[in-house]
Amino acid sequence: MAVNRSVLEHYLKLEQHGRVQVMYIWIDGSGQCMRSKTKTLDFEPKAPSDCPVWNFDGSSTGQSSGSNSDVYLHPVALFDDPFRGGKNKFVLCETCKEDHSPTASNKRRSCVEAMKKSFDSHPWFGIEQEYVLLAADGQLLGWPKGGFPGPQGPYYCAVGTGRVFGRDIVEAHYRACLYAGVKIAGTNAEVMAAQWEYQIGPCEGIDMGDHMWMSRYLLERVAEDFGVKVTFDPKPVEGDWNGSGAHCNFSTKAMREDGGMKHINAAIELLAKRHTEHIKVYDPRGGEDNKKRLTGRHETASIHEFTSGVAHRGASIRIPRQVYEDGKGYMEDRRPASNADPYMVTERLVKTVVLGE
Repeated sequence: MAVNRSVLEHYLKLEQHGRVQVMYIWIDGSGQCMRSKTKTLDFEPKAPSDCPVWNFDGSSTGQSSGSNSDVYLHPVALFDDPFRGGKNKFVLCETCKEDHSPTASNKRRSCVEAMKKSFDSHPWFGIEQEYVLLAADGQLLGWPKGGFPGPQGPYYCAVGTGRVFGRDIVEAHYRACLYAGVKIAGTNAEVMAAQWEYQIGPCEGIDMGDHMWMSRYLLERVAEDFGVKVTFDPKPVEGDWNGSGAHCNFSTKAMREDGGMKHINAAIELLAKRHTEHIKVYDPRGGEDNKKRLTGRHETASIHEFTSGVAHRGASIRIPRQVYEDGKGYMEDRRPASNADPYMVTERLVKTVVLGE
């Protein structure tokens, strides 16, 4: 049921008497879904470290057993709350076991270590997050019941009734990200009807994963208000329809400087040698989800081979035309699935290209 904002608005305007609501947000045991709960603080936190370590019942989120159920929440990234407004906050958290070591689903901790080792290379990332909107009953938004819309072609970056489905949700999500402080760079309608994309970045180091996960949480929360669902399934519809990816644009300082093209080409050679290792972490199921998407059709390369090319959207790695002309810039890894963990994707990239691991 969509929220009746006119009723809720009355309560959101009530005085908080100097107290602040902080919503603690984390990734659950699935490695794909997010959970949250709210804590009251007597002051406005200015940094994640101002928020106390908290805990939750991990046996209800697939992160612990019932006999040892407490899982710690360690605050790591602070954002403004676009739903409650005022001084209220969102805080993204790592999940930790009783000894404060990371849970199995906490992929951030190892990513932080990789980014620290890569600091001098100043790795920048930008992720293009594709997703599909569904009605409350699971039907793709705007699709005819039991049928299909017209074939792909008119929906990409489209305008007009019958070609665009869910624009209000997209606009609301964009503004929510801007308010929260999430580094959203843009958005567009995608190739399949009811499919959209937004871009997060450029972000340096660990910020990429933090801002991407928060953007996903905001998208799900906005969708609640509109009574619709979001799917990050890499291939939500079989047949002659595009899948959804999370293409990762990546560069180091050397790539962005004059003569950077030679560093881009050297990175591509390294990535070719580690193709299998990358595929294993580019979706939550070790490559099984991406098998449906990376077929060599619908603007993808085959999952079984590594390819690269200039302006080639059917390659594993695309070098943008402008980058090729400038002789410096970045490359686009088109292999990550839409449900990939951005911590795992960015960690694997710096390990292969920067750290040689």
